[in-house]
Amino acid sequence: MRGNGLRLGVDVGGTFTDLVALVEGGIVTAKVPSTPRDQSEGVMAAIRAANLREREVTAFAHGMTVATNALLERRGARMALLTTEGFRDVIEIGRQNRPSLYDLSKDRPPPLVPRELRFTVRERMGPDGEIEPLDEESLRQAVRALREAEVEAVAVCLLFSFSHPEHERRVGEVLRRELPGVHVSLSSEVLPEFREYERFSTTAADAYLAPRLTSYLENLSRKAKAAGLPSPLVMQSSGGVVEIGHAARNAAGCVLSGPAGGVVGAAYVARASGYENVLTLDMGGTSSDAAPILDGEALTTTESVVAGVPIKLPMVDVHTVSAGGGSVAWADAGGALRVGPHSAGADPGPACYGLGGEDPTVTDANLLLGYLRDGARLGGEVVLRRELAERALAKLGRRLGLDAHQTALGVIRVANTEMVRALRVISVERGLDPREFALVAFGGAGPLHACALAEELGMRTVLVPKAGGVLSALGLAISELRRDYVSPFLRPLAEADPEEIERIFVEMEQGAASDLESPRLRRRADLRYRGQAFELAVEADVVEKLEGNFHEAHEQRYGYRMEEEPVELVNLRLTAISPVERPLLEEGEAQGDPVTERRRVEFEEGWEEVPVLKRSRMGKGSRIEGPAVVEFDEATCLVRPGWRGEVDGAGTLVLEREDG
Repeated sequence: MRGNGLRLGVDVGGTFTDLVALVEGGIVTAKVPSTPRDQSEGVMAAIRAANLREREVTAFAHGMTVATNALLERRGARMALLTTEGFRDVIEIGRQNRPSLYDLSKDRPPPLVPRELRFTVRERMGPDGEIEPLDEESLRQAVRALREAEVEAVAVCLLFSFSHPEHERRVGEVLRRELPGVHVSLSSEVLPEFREYERFSTTAADAYLAPRLTSYLENLSRKAKAAGLPSPLVMQSSGGVVEIGHAARNAAGCVLSGPAGGVVGAAYVARASGYENVLTLDMGGTSSDAAPILDGEALTTTESVVAGVPIKLPMVDVHTVSAGGGSVAWADAGGALRVGPHSAGADPGPACYGLGGEDPTVTDANLLLGYLRDGARLGGEVVLRRELAERALAKLGRRLGLDAHQTALGVIRVANTEMVRALRVISVERGLDPREFALVAFGGAGPLHACALAEELGMRTVLVPKAGGVLSALGLAISELRRDYVSPFLRPLAEADPEEIERIFVEMEQGAASDLESPRLRRRADLRYRGQAFELAVEADVVEKLEGNFHEAHEQRYGYRMEEEPVELVNLRLTAISPVERPLLEEGEAQGDPVTERRRVEFEEGWEEVPVLKRSRMGKGSRIEGPAVVEFDEATCLVRPGWRGEVDGAGTLVLEREDG
C-alpha cells in the first residue's frame, strides 16, 4: 500500500456498505445498502456510487462479515476433524466454564464438527518428542473415511503438534495429495500454541470458514479485476491487512474483519485531535462494537470467543452487543421490553424503510423521537418514513401498555443499557477507568447515542469524526500490511536463556523480512504467574525487563501483583507491520449558517424545539450548544442538553459536558 495513488477502503456492514477513497486534498465517501446474498455486489455498487477512476486506485482494502456471519449462522463448510486416537471429543468437552453460570437450562453452543465427522490416527507426540510413531495404515483408513464422508474441509489437530509438528505435517501432506479440492487446516500452521481445546477450536473454525471465505474472495477479486481495480487486501481481526491469498489460507484470522477497520480509523482520528486514550463505539445497523485504545494503539487479545467458538488468534479487543440501528424491539413472555439480538438488517430493514419490514427497531425509535429527519435519504436509496415507524412502535406499545412515544423512549433506554454494558466490559473489566477516556462515536447510529452513554459512564468528552458514518472504511483505507508470528516457549522465566530467546526472535524476524518489505517489528511475550490459567502479553524488547513489565500489566488488569510468585514464559510473539503514508486531516472554513431548520425532538423530560445543523456547512472553530441535532453526510449526532462542542482542525466535532 505504498505510493501516492488513490487508496480505497470498502467496509460491508449488516445494513450498509461504506466506501472511503483517499484522494489528494481530502476524501471521497459513499454509502449503499448491503447485499447479504452476495456481499461483493454491494462492494462494487459502492465503488460505482463514488464515481472513481478505477485505474488510479493503487490499493484496495476490504473488510467484510462473511466469516462472522458464517459462524453466527452456522453456515460454514461441511468439515471433519482428524486427531490423535482417543482425543476426538476434546472439541466437545471443552472447558469446565459455562456460558451462563446460574442458568442450568442453557447449553454451550455445539461444536462446529459433529461427532460422526471426527476421525483419528494412531500416533503420539509428547513434550519431549515422539512417543508412538505415526501409523500409516490408520492414516490410510482415515483418508478413505474422509473421502466417503464427502467433506469440503479437514481440520488436523494432533497432540503436541505445536512443539513437534512432524506427524501433523505428514498427515497434511497425505490429505492434500489424496483429497484434491478439500481444504486442509493444520493446527501447527493455524495456531502453534499449547492448550488443546483452544487449538482444536481455532483450527476447526479455520477449516469451517475457509471454503466459503475463499469462494467469496475469489468472486470479489474477479469483479475487481474486471473493473480495473487492484486485487483486494483483506482486513484481519488483528487490525492490519493481508494479501487476498493469505486471507483465504487463514480464514480464522478474519472473523472480526469489519470491526477491526473501525478501531483503526478511530485511533487515527482521535490521535489527530490530540486524544491518545479513548473508548470506541461503532454502532451500525446490526450491532454495536466497543473497543479500548490506549496510548494511541488499539489493544489486542488472544482470548476472543466469537459466536460461542474460542478463537485464540490476535484480535482487536472488541466487545459486540446486539444493539444496532436495525435491532428489533419486542416483548418477552413476561411483558418486558427487549431489543435484539434479531436484526432487520438490510432486507427488509426497519419498518420506516418501507421495504416490507414491520417490526419496530432502534432506528424507528430514533425517527419517531425526532432525532432523525422524516424523509431523510440513507445510502442514496432508502427514504425514512415517520408514519411507518409510529405504526410499528404503536403495535408493540399495545403489548406493553404504552403509547408509541413511550415505547420509543423505552427502546432507546434498553439499547443504551446494552451499549453501556459493552463499554464497561472493555474498560472497567480491563482495569481502565472510563472517566479518564474520551468516547469516539461512529457508525451510522453511534453519534445519536454517544452523549447519553457518556453521561451514564461519567465520561466528559465525546469525539464525532467528520467521516464518522464511514469510519470503518476510512480505517481500511489507511490500514497497514501486518503479519503476526508466535513461537511456544513454555518454561519458568528464571530458567529462560536470553540468548535462546534472542535466537527465536531473530528467526521470526527473518521470516517477517521475507513476507513484508522493510517491516516495523514489535516483540512481545506471553507471561503468567506459575499455575495461572491465563497469560498477559507484554513488551519484550529487553528480556531483563520482562518480569517487571508483567507485574505492572497484571496490576493494571486485575488490581494486584504477586512479586513473590515465580513467573512463567508461555509464548514469544512478533508483530511485523509495513507502514503506509497517511493523509493529514485538515478542516476547512465554515460555509455560511449551518442551521437548516428547527425540529421538535423528545427527551425523557419532554419535547423541545432544537436547531438542526448541517455538518457540511460547519468548519474549523464552528461551535454548538445542546440540545441540537447535527446531520453529517452518513450519520446524525444528537447533542443532548448540557453538552457543547466545537469542530477542531482535524474535522472532529469535540463535545464536552458543560458541568465538566
